Amino acid sequence: MSHNNQKKIAVINDFSGFGRCSIAVALPILSVMKVQCCPLPTSIFSNHTGFPSYFFEDYTSRMVPYMQEWKKLDLHFNGICSGFLGSKEQIEIVKKFFKEFKTEETQIIVDPVMGDYGKPYPTYTEEMCGEMKKLVEFADILTPNVTEACVLTDTPYKEKWKIEEIQEMLDEFQAQFDSIRVKTLLSGEYDGENAIIKLNAGAGGTEACDWCSMLYRMYTRWAERKGFSIEVLDYLDGDEAGIKSVTFQVNGENAYGLLKSEKGVHRLVRISPFNAAGKRQTSFVSCDVMPDIEKDLDVEVNDEDIRIDTYRSSGAGGQHINKTSSAIRITHFPTGIVVQCQNERSQHMNKDKAMQMLKAKLYLLKQQEAEAKLSGIRGEVTDIGWGNQIRSYVMQPYTLVKDHRTNAENGNVNAVMDGDIDLFISAYLKWISLKNQKTEEA
Repeated sequence: MSHNNQKKIAVINDFSGFGRCSIAVALPILSVMKVQCCPLPTSIFSNHTGFPSYFFEDYTSRMVPYMQEWKKLDLHFNGICSGFLGSKEQIEIVKKFFKEFKTEETQIIVDPVMGDYGKPYPTYTEEMCGEMKKLVEFADILTPNVTEACVLTDTPYKEKWKIEEIQEMLDEFQAQFDSIRVKTLLSGEYDGENAIIKLNAGAGGTEACDWCSMLYRMYTRWAERKGFSIEVLDYLDGDEAGIKSVTFQVNGENAYGLLKSEKGVHRLVRISPFNAAGKRQTSFVSCDVMPDIEKDLDVEVNDEDIRIDTYRSSGAGGQHINKTSSAIRITHFPTGIVVQCQNERSQHMNKDKAMQMLKAKLYLLKQQEAEAKLSGIRGEVTDIGWGNQIRSYVMQPYTLVKDHRTNAENGNVNAVMDGDIDLFISAYLKWISLKNQKTEEA
């Protein structure tokens, strides 16, 4: 008989004989919902700590054996809820619990029980408050009271609040919380580097070129929101409209770590403005993402393995750039890799940048062969067409953007095309983190 047929929630909290919270409150509520409550006591209280006196028994030494027995039973939890934690050691144990029992289906709820009415609870130290700030990074849902929200956002507590002030603090906290959650998932070797993105129009002709220009705008708008800068490395206009291909660099902290989620084929479904019949049309654009590795890479490139072509720059640029053959294209015969650069004013500078890009790509390939880790660094770019898309953008007959890897979706297509893609980035980072975790366990 499987232990995982019934829905279960692990409740990591104190057990109070009298009070407004604790395991004693969670048990009957979850039972009525026909969900099994699996308590992991952190301590036993005679009553809530808000009263003048109380009996207290620490359960720290019993928490790990609890976890070990649940591991033996191979328990899977639909949810994990943490509440009162009485020490820094307990917070560390809960972090370990999250890491060991978290699955793709598990929702983590953190109630940062630290204080109320502007004051910390007697058991809480300043050091513990700092550790709690780290614990909330694991949360899918966070439930602080006003006092705890003030502590987590370093906002001075007030006895009376205006609704607008509460909303402002909540908005600020949500932004901080989302940013913290994402950063915890950026642990790759090159996640902190700038990102180089190449967009190539695929199946769909002029429509695909227009789609390529729309995606380019989407990423530039996203970069603007983050305070990142954009540097165009190569640009090729479409024959009639849009962009046939564009390579650009996104400069900013963790740019590659965030944008690696975008690698793959992007599919657009809409009524094409270039179709006189007004029929729906599907078009595709491939997106390749790699880190801008500036360090001197130990990669040997033999002269006989490459061909260097010069050509006249296209697209926007200064007079000198457009009139001289300063653009550089390097083709690497053994791998088929092609890199291009035309943004610099001199042929020499473009050649140096293109060679840097080539060495970075070869280095990633070398890492794949040696450590089987390219999938986590560069990803796989498949044919630009049907069946290979990572994300679909549907504008007619309904509006929906859906990521086919994570199932994350947003019905507001206009917002997405205006750079609101953090939902998909966050979902991918969580998805790949769990995927890597399962691989390590196997």
